[in-house]
Amino acid sequence: MAVMSTHTRRRLTDAPFLAAATGAEPTRRPVWFMRQAGRSLPEYRELRKGIGMLESCFDPELVCEITMQPIRRHGVDAAILFSDIVVPLKAAGIDLDIVAGVGPVIASPVRTIADVRALPRLRSEEVGAVTDGVRLLTDALGETPLIGFAGAPFTLASYLVEGGPSKNHERTKAMMHADPTTWHELLGVLTDITVAFLQAQLTAGVDAVQLFDSWAGALSLADYREFVLPHSERVFAEVAAAGVPRIHFGVGTGELLGAMGEAGADVVGVDWRVPLTEAVRRVGPGKALQGNLDPAVLFAGSAAIEAEARRIAHEADEAITMGAAGHIFNLGHGVLPETDPGVLTALVQLVHEL
Repeated sequence: MAVMSTHTRRRLTDAPFLAAATGAEPTRRPVWFMRQAGRSLPEYRELRKGIGMLESCFDPELVCEITMQPIRRHGVDAAILFSDIVVPLKAAGIDLDIVAGVGPVIASPVRTIADVRALPRLRSEEVGAVTDGVRLLTDALGETPLIGFAGAPFTLASYLVEGGPSKNHERTKAMMHADPTTWHELLGVLTDITVAFLQAQLTAGVDAVQLFDSWAGALSLADYREFVLPHSERVFAEVAAAGVPRIHFGVGTGELLGAMGEAGADVVGVDWRVPLTEAVRRVGPGKALQGNLDPAVLFAGSAAIEAEARRIAHEADEAITMGAAGHIFNLGHGVLPETDPGVLTALVQLVHEL
């Protein structure tokens, strides 16, 4: 089955996003936005009326249409698969739901070695709806690359151990330090699930993958290296053979950027707290950078947005002279729900001129 990917993936030799990600010279500065599909778009809200989040993630036609909406509206240089980081957990058979206004809620949190050993593994056919969506998208997207994604093992573990979103991750950190054997076994299971989910997307034809370690910024560098890095490394190693760009991103991860770069990604996402010129020092040469406009700046008016976009483009060019392989313009985190879509469209046009 896996050999299919070498035959079905599109050859997008001129795509600026793929050029910047692989150290080639893009024809223009590529830009896409995390959470570009979704709540900020009126057409998305209309389409999702009465349909639950997870339900929509398992409907191939909906996945395709929602993923396409920002491509049509904004003209961004990459699409990112509409999904959620808990989709592979749900598909594998873990009892969870995405509660509006709260986030993922786990019916039976994982607290013991017995809980870990009871966790299911993911079989590729269980995410058939997702891979069907990918196949619809590779037909619909033309020359625009499609980014597949998954949640990183640590972030998935935090949801499973805490039972839902957490401010302080106290149960997660307690398990790490008090019961490292259980912790590493849990992360091993979640690494297997993450790899299976990414490989299914790669086989279906995605052109790049992004690993979201949304909550890794809650960790010290020492904890990250000991309890997280080996598992993230395995994710990147096991999808390397597909030969597509691999992106690594977390929020509040300025202190971890060097270690996150070591995990094996080709592109390191940078949130808005760290300038790209400093990020290249921490990550080291030879990797592309992605980012890093503060999503809140999109509420500040066109003059402020333009000034910030120009500053970031200038820092990105400087980072490339310092050894970064390329730059993909993005926000430092996801599009906020109240963002005016017209502001995003204008920002794409501006970035393409920079």
